[in-house]
Amino acid sequence: MSESFRTRLTRWGFNFFPAYRGTGGRLTYIADDFHEIRVKLPLNWRTRNYVGTIFGGSMYGAVDPLYMVMLIKILGSGYVVWDKAATIRFKRPGRETLYAEFKVTPDEVEHIKDELTRSKSIDRIFHVNLINEAGKVHAEVEKTIYIASKAWSEKKAEQEQAVAV
Repeated sequence: MSESFRTRLTRWGFNFFPAYRGTGGRLTYIADDFHEIRVKLPLNWRTRNYVGTIFGGSMYGAVDPLYMVMLIKILGSGYVVWDKAATIRFKRPGRETLYAEFKVTPDEVEHIKDELTRSKSIDRIFHVNLINEAGKVHAEVEKTIYIASKAWSEKKAEQEQAVAV
């Protein structure tokens, strides 16, 4: 699927947003329906660590917010989506440009919506790898994303506020 003008603007905005820009990562593609995002993380003076490889914080920072943002865009305003937890496993040093590809299939979206008809909230685990051009994995990242219906989340917040008063 190609990028639309809207997702191209989103990509440019994301790449210039200071918190993301500081990671050194750059979004290179956002599908029109937000079901796919691609990232490039070059080895340069901004991402290089003391020993000359890509700083682990840059690796994590470049992939950190993307599944949450994708699900917010895909699910829409009727849902609450938050990052809940993450782990990163470094497999080999980043001595060259690394790439990551994020995908959320329409079947996964339907499964999430279906689960939320039976549960008040769910945690979904997503995986993404940072790979070099040859496809070798340099880091594996696991993201746990919290998802709830907005109506349930607002009701829960009201109940918690009433108890606090």
